[in-house]
Amino acid sequence: MAAEKFEFQAEVKQLLDLMIHSLYSNRDVFLRELISNASDACDRLRFEGLTDSELLPEEPFAVNIHVDPEARVLSVSDNGIGMSREEVAQNIGTIAKSGTSEFLSSLSKSADPAISPELIGQFGVGFYASFMVAEEVSVITRNRDAAGTTISLKLKAAEGDEAIANYTDEWLLRQIVKRFSDFVAYPIHLKIEGADPPSSTEPLNSMKAIWRRPDEEVGEEEYAEFYKHIAHDWNEPLLHFATKIEGNFEARALLYLPSLAPFDLYHREMAHRGIQLYVKRVFIMDECRELMPEYLRFAKGVVDAEDLSLNVSREMLQQSAQIEVIRKHLVKKTLDALKELKESDREKYQSFWTQFGPVIKEGLLDLSQKRERILELVLCESTAAKTGSTSLAEAVARMPEDQEVIYYLTGPSREHLVNSPHVEAFVDRNIEVLLFTDHVDEIWLEQNPPEFSGKKFQSVLKGEIDLDSAADKERDDAKREQDAEEFKQLLDALRAGVQDHVKEVRVSNRLTSSPACLVVDEGDLSPQISELLRRSGQNVPDVKPILEINPTHPLLAKLKAVCDADAKDPRLADYATLLFGQAMLAEGGQLEDPAAFSRRIAELMLETL
Repeated sequence: MAAEKFEFQAEVKQLLDLMIHSLYSNRDVFLRELISNASDACDRLRFEGLTDSELLPEEPFAVNIHVDPEARVLSVSDNGIGMSREEVAQNIGTIAKSGTSEFLSSLSKSADPAISPELIGQFGVGFYASFMVAEEVSVITRNRDAAGTTISLKLKAAEGDEAIANYTDEWLLRQIVKRFSDFVAYPIHLKIEGADPPSSTEPLNSMKAIWRRPDEEVGEEEYAEFYKHIAHDWNEPLLHFATKIEGNFEARALLYLPSLAPFDLYHREMAHRGIQLYVKRVFIMDECRELMPEYLRFAKGVVDAEDLSLNVSREMLQQSAQIEVIRKHLVKKTLDALKELKESDREKYQSFWTQFGPVIKEGLLDLSQKRERILELVLCESTAAKTGSTSLAEAVARMPEDQEVIYYLTGPSREHLVNSPHVEAFVDRNIEVLLFTDHVDEIWLEQNPPEFSGKKFQSVLKGEIDLDSAADKERDDAKREQDAEEFKQLLDALRAGVQDHVKEVRVSNRLTSSPACLVVDEGDLSPQISELLRRSGQNVPDVKPILEINPTHPLLAKLKAVCDADAKDPRLADYATLLFGQAMLAEGGQLEDPAAFSRRIAELMLETL
């Protein structure tokens, strides 16, 4: 049969020009596309050969790259299924049959340039990436005896205004194949005219997709080496696990959790090496952020999908239900792996939590997440233990049956929190308070706090705390009312001294050894969260705290005596300021005028000496 020649229509050339200058941000992908097409052709012929062995080629399936540097011609050939005359017209001429004139017309009228990649993506024309680097592209194919396809590119100049990289250079070609096509199932060979030797004896690609091999065939050392290769992390990974998605579509994943946090973990503007995306073992992107939520951004690994909706350049994922299914699957498997580690090796998990716990707790800020699964992973300090940490489940198991809430306190460190006046009454009654010391704790516990095992979280810093048992409640309520009445004159005097700083001064039922503390009403922002919001540039309402005093403290008894003798004694205002300042410092706050506070202390010291 005589050879036939096809050329694109003028309007198709116009569209190709648009693609060349608008779609692809990395010209190297042209080789990936040609190799992927060749691999697909081999797959199809191998499949056909399952029912008709005579179709199979005499030589093993392979992809061959032939380069003539002098003529600046690069060819990619395969011994795959090839195309018939009709298939050439249908596949290579897809654009010409897809309403090109109408497409160009609608594109030119669009005010949104971002729409173009999505529109072009419907054509599925990765082959046309060749025109980014070639002045001329020819396709020779047959699907009968000695089936196969050869695509030859007359490369553009490597110099001048529209210069391209030197795609006749052996080192560059090896790098591109290694990056994009290393796991293609068929050997990729390279032949360069004039080189010595002209052909590569070994394939350019490894063909070893570790995530597709049975677990028993891969040793721990090989898994670790692969992690270091994809993550650029020379530390050993904490753990790894493989998983497979089956159903309407298939995907495989091999995920790793690092042992040490990278320096840029909290800098999302920096490039991370997270989840690499492959489609049929062909590299698509280095970090597919759509596959993992932000709070699991430290996870590394690969996802290899059998079929995925990509646009023409394969550089951006189109929105699809497949991505969401993969994402949910990976999140579940990752959280399950961490839960299993927490239960099987607490020491190892504690080390991991120290590194990545604050990041995982970012997931508690997202109400769309299943927060109960994240809460199962949380570790924190506790007043019930001098050292070590506890999980929420362990804390709930230690609760008295009639305790309905999980008490907690947030602050900068364990040392600061265990000495806080707010926990005195809890420790005295042997009631556990959980201590949270990460900045993110202020936010997830403050805004839309979750529940765990049916228990709500209750800050010991907020509202009035009732720690009495049912039997003691009536007696203690009567004692509190008596104290409030007995100290009423002093409470009024103290409030007058700090009325610009507090909304109320009242008797406390949470203090046992400290003279005073600051609390906030239920529904008000805590001082810590208010400060965080101010630092972020947000307008925060001025919320005044409540000053609580301890009626059993000797200092308050002496102040009461001073007040009883003269309710207008000027010293009462000074002592009110000192009590407020002391309470502010005890909770880690900052005084508006530290110098004035220091002067008052010095003056009172002089008076007492």
